[in-house]
Amino acid sequence: MPLSTSVVLCTCNGARYLRAQWDSLLAQTRLPDEIVVRDDASSDATPALLDDLARAATTRGVSLRLSRNPRNLGYVANFEAALRDATGEVLLLCDQDDVWHSDKLAVLAEQFERRRSLLLLCTDARRVDAAGEPLQRSLFQSLKLTHVELRRIHAGQGFEVLLRRSLATGATVALRRSLLADALPFPQGWVHDEWLAIMAAARGGFDCMELSLVDYRQHATNQIGMPDRGLAAKWHDLRRPRAALIEGLIARNETLLQRLQSLGNAVPAIHAVQTLDKLHHLRVRSAVHGPPWKRLGRVLRESLNGHYRVHGTGWRSALRDLLRRD
Repeated sequence: MPLSTSVVLCTCNGARYLRAQWDSLLAQTRLPDEIVVRDDASSDATPALLDDLARAATTRGVSLRLSRNPRNLGYVANFEAALRDATGEVLLLCDQDDVWHSDKLAVLAEQFERRRSLLLLCTDARRVDAAGEPLQRSLFQSLKLTHVELRRIHAGQGFEVLLRRSLATGATVALRRSLLADALPFPQGWVHDEWLAIMAAARGGFDCMELSLVDYRQHATNQIGMPDRGLAAKWHDLRRPRAALIEGLIARNETLLQRLQSLGNAVPAIHAVQTLDKLHHLRVRSAVHGPPWKRLGRVLRESLNGHYRVHGTGWRSALRDLLRRD
């Protein structure tokens, strides 16, 4: 039996690209049962445009739930509110500036109908520029998603992969509504898509598809994007101070540990152990100070015990700890 579907679209000053996205939603080979729109106090033409676009949805027989925040909440809180508004069994996150391929909803909904244990699914995406022209690398290629990571995710070991780094991009995400019971409210320090993904993975219900179902637009006003970086930017990244970043990662993982513990036997106990191990590694990194020669011993020990590989980017993380300016 087909599952009901809700597209969950958040807007904020998105008038420039919104019509193209809306047209792609109404051009789906399988239309959504519901489009939930939550506008985050836009100051441009977005509210008026939404009123116009709403009529097109109604004409196509798609239910519309349109809300406007009296003040700006920020994109994470706005998505949380929009997800709470949605009534479908499968919820598809939607950015205001992308373009869906015509079979996106049909492909994703079929996966949830066929795989009853699936809680969250993300896909690859075709990256395009502001004018909609394709960029050189896909989203997964830009993320450098490896075959090893893909095999582990497909084998139900996504928690370990996501504990190391975030891979689920909201514009490509669909989730089963039942996941919200574990995932809400979104904790401080986490972006909604990465939190939803790791909560799904904790229950063994996370997967990804190596299939591009959306044109993921990269432009100057992206709130979250995947820009290309040159050598100079990469060198600057190696050298930039990281103490505040590492403290933030510690806080994030403490929050994750607390949520896992609150779920009790609903999630495997090993996930709490893995999170504790990452916290230990982050606290060691937080204690790295002084000139590089003073850092070398501690960094070398963490490298030899495999923590940089398991919980970071291997030698790159180790090199950052040797070179960062703090």
